Amino acid sequence: MTITQSSGRRLAEEGGGISAGLTVLVAFSCGALAANLYYAQPLVALIGESLGLPRAAESAIVTFTQIGYCLGLVLLVPLGDVLENRRLIIVTMIANVAALIGLTFVPSVAILFGAMLVVGVTSTAAQMLLPLAAHLAPPAERGRIVGNVMSGLLLGILLARPVASFLAEYVGWRGVFALSAGAVALAALACAVLVPTRRPSHRHSYGELIVSLGRLFLREPVLRHRALYHAAMFGVFTVFWTAAPLILLREPYDFSPSGVALFALSGVLGVVAAPVTGRLADRGHTVLGTVIAMLLVIGAFVAALFGQTSLVALVFAGVILDLGVQANMVISQREIYQLDAAIRSRLNAVYLAVFFLGGALGSALTSPVLERFGWVGICILGLVPPALALVSFLALDAPRRAGR
Repeated sequence: MTITQSSGRRLAEEGGGISAGLTVLVAFSCGALAANLYYAQPLVALIGESLGLPRAAESAIVTFTQIGYCLGLVLLVPLGDVLENRRLIIVTMIANVAALIGLTFVPSVAILFGAMLVVGVTSTAAQMLLPLAAHLAPPAERGRIVGNVMSGLLLGILLARPVASFLAEYVGWRGVFALSAGAVALAALACAVLVPTRRPSHRHSYGELIVSLGRLFLREPVLRHRALYHAAMFGVFTVFWTAAPLILLREPYDFSPSGVALFALSGVLGVVAAPVTGRLADRGHTVLGTVIAMLLVIGAFVAALFGQTSLVALVFAGVILDLGVQANMVISQREIYQLDAAIRSRLNAVYLAVFFLGGALGSALTSPVLERFGWVGICILGLVPPALALVSFLALDAPRRAGR
């Protein structure tokens, strides 16, 4: 395929290169979209109080967004392997803007859950942009480019919590989602102008496309293992960042939303893991990077055991938790993108859908476990999955990598 001009836009070529400016735009767009999944985490108490939701059910607000994201990953993201990518991305982003605007007017819990579900579904435009960036990147630089784009996506994720906490004090929780709608709308406009068109060569029916996802999960051990490992990591990430704001709003801390925002800023340091990890993976240090990432998450919950009375311990836990989770995600995505360029959207969809199910399960368990077993119960819940993932990785994948 050659690079041609079509309506002033490039036709994307596999490995043809991606400019620094386009990388920044894709990174910003991914961050703006991914942030929608996390704005609610520090706001569940405020949202629940305004709509009359019981404390033990507050974390379900986050769960519905993540379930919606899983549905979007399965039902929408695979279309990137058969439909023109730019148009698919723009239409999905416009739908996301509409869902966010609708969220600002919800009158009841039932409608809130439905709106959060749609926001989650349409936020998957981020996972249409990420494979496109990987498609454009030269193979030798794919880890670096994916790491740079992931830095933007992760910055959106990590800033979402402090930004939401801070803004809620001035514009309320509804205003947070209204401002997000504006950010996504601006990103969609820029993408419509600057993102190149890409027309995949595959011609499958929609049904064949969806059925192929299950086959990929069963057929590709790298995809299956990496998805399950990160489901464990992301599940406990969600547990921590949903539970920590809840305990900070209670005794002995009694934080205001602005105080929770300052605490949530500690997680932003996790963004530095993405580009560094991408470069390490390009140099072949996948096993070491994965082990370190999993140990960081385990260590985070050991430190968090002291967090009910020590803010320093809680901040330290948040920092190393985010470093470990983001590092593991970048390594995993690079491994998965190496499998088959022609089905990169579907590979990405399966990987993300599985680990977001882990996140949805983690958020669903958070409020009930916190109310019944307290903060110690949360820490135990956070320790077990990454420990099992580490044992499985050392037994199943590390020997295979070492034998290459």
